Amino acid sequence: MSWLVLVISGVLEAVWATALGKSDGFSRLGPTVVFLSALAASMAGLAYAMRDLPVGTAYAVWVGIGAVLTVAYAMASGEEPLSALKVVFLVMIVAGVVGLKLVH
Repeated sequence: MSWLVLVISGVLEAVWATALGKSDGFSRLGPTVVFLSALAASMAGLAYAMRDLPVGTAYAVWVGIGAVLTVAYAMASGEEPLSALKVVFLVMIVAGVVGLKLVH
């Protein structure tokens, strides 16, 4: 159960990171509310997962999922240029996250 909660929390990290960028310095209400809600839920999920998983592993997986999804969304939406090297490095992060799960 902790791994599932951790993955969902990683997805929520990407949500709050994207909403933070769209909040325009907290001047736009909608993205600011999404940011605060996703941040609270993401942190709560991370804390829950850390009850059963080592801190380093949980944090690395959480950050990895959030980072990959944030960059992938930015590239898919055209906010960030797509490049083959970025995709290669994102795949490397995903491989690292999977590797951490396999050795746990």
